[in-house]
Formats: sequence, C-alpha cells, structure tokens
Amino acid sequence: MNENTNGRTVALVTGANKGIGYEIAAGLGALGWQVGVGARDGQRRDDAVRTLRARGVDAFGVPLDVTDDESAKAAAELLAERFGRLDVLVNNAAVAGGWEQQPSTVDLATVRLVLETNVLGVIRVTNAVLPLLRRSAAPRIVNMSSGVGSFALQSDTGDYAGLPASAAYVPSKTFLNSVTVQYAKELSDTGILVNAACPGHCGTDLNNHSGPRTPAQGAVVAVQLATLPADGPTGQFFNEDGPLPW
Repeated sequence: MNENTNGRTVALVTGANKGIGYEIAAGLGALGWQVGVGARDGQRRDDAVRTLRARGVDAFGVPLDVTDDESAKAAAELLAERFGRLDVLVNNAAVAGGWEQQPSTVDLATVRLVLETNVLGVIRVTNAVLPLLRRSAAPRIVNMSSGVGSFALQSDTGDYAGLPASAAYVPSKTFLNSVTVQYAKELSDTGILVNAACPGHCGTDLNNHSGPRTPAQGAVVAVQLATLPADGPTGQFFNEDGPLPW
C-alpha cells in the first residue's frame, strides 16, 4: 500500500544507524521528510529509528546489507510497496578496513572487503533503487566520499599529504569519486543530480572517534546536496564550504 499520499519527500540513508549516517537522517528528517534508516543490524536499526522518532523525525527502518544483492533488492521492494518512489538516496555506509594497510603489506582480502562495501555497495544499492528515483520529481543521489580520495588533496602540498599510505580505504574513496562522475554522465538528461560529499574528519566508529569534527557537522554537506535545486550541479565533489578538487 502506498503511504506517501501527502507528497512528502522520501529519502533512504545507508548506514544510518550511527555516526554521520544517523545525523544525515536527522538532518533530512528535520526538513519534514520521511527518512529510511538503512542498516543491516536489526537492533541498531530499531534503536536509531526510535531515537530519531523521539527527535520528531518521521523515520522508518529499512533492512539493508549493501554487500548483498538480495538485500538491496528487498530494500527497493520495500520502498516501492510503501511509497511508490524514492526522492533522495544517500550512500553513506562504509568501512575503513584498518588504517595500517599500506600497499606493500596489504592483505588483499581487506581490499576486497573495503571495495565491496564502499564502492560495489554504492553501485548495488543505487542500481536497485534507480527505477524508484526515476519516478521522483526531484531525485538526488549523494555519495559520501572523503577528501582523502582526492588526488589533488593527497599531493605534496595538499591538505591530506601527511597521512600514511593506504591501499584500501583511501583508494576506495577515489574509486567512489570516479563512479559518482560516471553516474552523473549517464543520468545527465534525467534530472537526477549525482554528487560526492566530503564530511571532513569527523569522530566516528570508523576512526575510533579520533576526528575533531562531530558527526552532525559532517552531515551538513549531505543535506546541502540532497536539497539542491533543479539547476544545481551534478558530477561534482563538495564539502560544506563548496567544491573540492578531484
């Protein structure tokens, strides 16, 4: 049964049970949107939905393991049955895979794990819900990337030049940035705006809460890109202050 009879915007945020994803869901919900909390852990998903609702967010749970084809398909079917469309997809789910994974000593199984979630998971979920996004009057896709994935920012004089070499997480975000551009190119005549977002160095479970920024601060750019006007940019990379170099 289609419950979206009031024309309210419907969003899905992957990995929304905690951290930046949770705060993105809260930020979109504060706009009066209906927000799907995508997460694979049922208890954490239910807890996030409950706390979001206590904050006044119209949140609902979406069982979703971004590494599983059938899970992504089931999530799309849930959205189709309940709302008939999807307006905004925020691909936030990600894993770090260990920061010590340098190229010369990396465990290839770790690389595969990181890419499966951070890149293939984005493709898998996006493709599963793309038919629903095509039914929206103002569809948006936001891929949560990182400045570490920027070649320019990793250069000798870049903001992230001092970071240790990484053969898993960092390349996964570079890969994700390229995938973002490719989707934007393919969908350029559809009205679907596709952009990558850098939340900055936020303290989350991903980095053992070492970042100086809060998850709520990191969520700001996602809300900005999710609410772009029809003539807004596509195929670009942003933080909350504006465009970033590739």
